Amino acid sequence: MIYPQALKKGDKIGFFSPSSPATVFAPNRLSRAKSYLESKGFNLVEGSLTGHSDFYRSGSILERAEELNRLIRNPDVRCIMSTIGGYNSNSLLPYIDYEALRKDPKIIIGYSDVTALLLAIYAQTGLITFYGPALVASFGEFPPLVEETFQSFLDILCSTYDSYQYKMPELWTDVLLEWETQDSPKPRYPNKWQFLGNGQVRGRIIGGNLNTIAGIWGSKYMPEINSGDILFIEDSLKGIETVERSFAHLLACGVFDKVGAIILGKHELFNDKGTGRTPLDVLIEVLNGKNIPILYGFDSCHTHPMLVTPIGVEVSINFDSEIIKLESRWVQEK
Repeated sequence: MIYPQALKKGDKIGFFSPSSPATVFAPNRLSRAKSYLESKGFNLVEGSLTGHSDFYRSGSILERAEELNRLIRNPDVRCIMSTIGGYNSNSLLPYIDYEALRKDPKIIIGYSDVTALLLAIYAQTGLITFYGPALVASFGEFPPLVEETFQSFLDILCSTYDSYQYKMPELWTDVLLEWETQDSPKPRYPNKWQFLGNGQVRGRIIGGNLNTIAGIWGSKYMPEINSGDILFIEDSLKGIETVERSFAHLLACGVFDKVGAIILGKHELFNDKGTGRTPLDVLIEVLNGKNIPILYGFDSCHTHPMLVTPIGVEVSINFDSEIIKLESRWVQEK
């Protein structure tokens, strides 16, 4: 295991665009996000593809890989954050400078399509990575949601605790508004986590965005699922038929024969195609009686606020007390 150093105010956070060109199609949100993190005492270092677009992506495969590698090789940058996700981060995996990360471990954070990078870096180096906010998508949001996201960022990345108990946000949202014209907070809903199971389960947490995982499945960039692991999965903007296929894929690969528990995050704007069913309903049907405890609705996903989830650390879930905790360290002191 390799642990990055805890972040502190005054540190440099580099941002990069491994897939979609959010710095081009959402300049107002980018500016708001940068100002927000700078107001919290961090210095931002922009990636070389900031302001660049190649239609559906920020640049060519090699250009995107080089943008990331420059930040990896920059000793002053202590945290590397994606601007947003997309669909093609897996194209970068053969070209990442994994050796430089082994020599100078730093915080790598993002979500959605960035799952491919987080899991590949963890698989290739043993470096703990972080499923968490992206610059434009997350920190460009308005208060109070952005404040709650930042608090989780602060709690996880700027501390050196050996354990941490997650607290469920009281309110959440997946309302979709036009980013460049949004000028006020989104409406929010009362929150609820469902703990389906009994007793306590403890294991290594592994996973991320389920649709992205399919793009690295079976490769050396996908960490092997071990017996007793806690599988963390979430998705966004998918129809129920796609979600069923994704869950059935995991079943066919024997994943559900190994894991000790499942954490299923909220699904942003899930399309139930008129069935009235939830992603949880689909998962339970696919499991077909397999006795795997499930935590449903965890807020480390495409919705706001977003909690930070370290990949590769020990997690415990007490289904009787309805508590989820990190049980091993995820960063080291400077």
